[in-house]
Amino acid sequence: MTILFNQLHKFRMLKNNLNESLLGCAILTHKRMAELLPHDFSDSRLVEAMRYSALSEGKRIRPFLLMASAQIFGVSVLSSIDAAVALEFIHVYSLIHDDLPAMDDDDFRRGHPSNHKKFNEATAILAGDALLTYAFEILAEPKCHKDPAVRCELIKIIAKAAGFVGMAGGQMMDLEKAQQKISKEELAKLHRLKTGELFMVAAESGAVIGRSGLNERKALRYFAHDLGLAFQIRDDILDHVRTTADRTKENTSIVALVGLEAAQKQLDLLREQSIAHLKIFGDKAKLLVDLAEFVVTRDR
Repeated sequence: MTILFNQLHKFRMLKNNLNESLLGCAILTHKRMAELLPHDFSDSRLVEAMRYSALSEGKRIRPFLLMASAQIFGVSVLSSIDAAVALEFIHVYSLIHDDLPAMDDDDFRRGHPSNHKKFNEATAILAGDALLTYAFEILAEPKCHKDPAVRCELIKIIAKAAGFVGMAGGQMMDLEKAQQKISKEELAKLHRLKTGELFMVAAESGAVIGRSGLNERKALRYFAHDLGLAFQIRDDILDHVRTTADRTKENTSIVALVGLEAAQKQLDLLREQSIAHLKIFGDKAKLLVDLAEFVVTRDR
């Protein structure tokens, strides 16, 4: 961690400016991911495939959520980055598996060949599996947090968020509902499980690392719940506007279900609700308030 420490010395805490903090978080997360992943893949395509997807471009919203939440309680970037990286590895695993032919069947991810197209399906499956399990190895290490009780709590809540009552359950629901008419309530549940649970556990993990009280943990979970739904609705709106000729996934789009105008109203409501949950933190939550504004107005 020596190389990264020099960077963290200049960026020990996130800045008050959202754009600067998002960029700094993305750079530091990328560097730490590159450090933690094995470097020698001369005898195995598996490591090459892991690095290929993990070190591709990304917004790193989940690591930022974790770090910004931890900072509310005075926790530095250095003390929260490994947990943030572990969470991002889980997110990358989900993207690799989502792209598989048996799932969403996407040939490209962020403008580059998806993992199974770059390598093959078997390698992609194993790369996702390896990133998922490596995430929990990182969370169990004392470098993640010196208190074993904190590490155990992180492992428990993150495992739950990634599992059958979280992200994996949401992906299954997505597959099951692909050819069915879906209600607004079912769609909200799908997005909460598939996308929202990792948002919620990212914010809650920051509170766990900061040894916060139960009320603070709940407030951050509620904030991230609304933020995650807002993130997905904004994605649906952008997809609707940009891909008018492709409606293959409209069944799981809020825009197709309620219309563009109603979706925008729901987005505005979620922004207000998410910000309201942060009032107990005062100015300490400025970055998270700014993030909520950014999520609902972003153009990509």
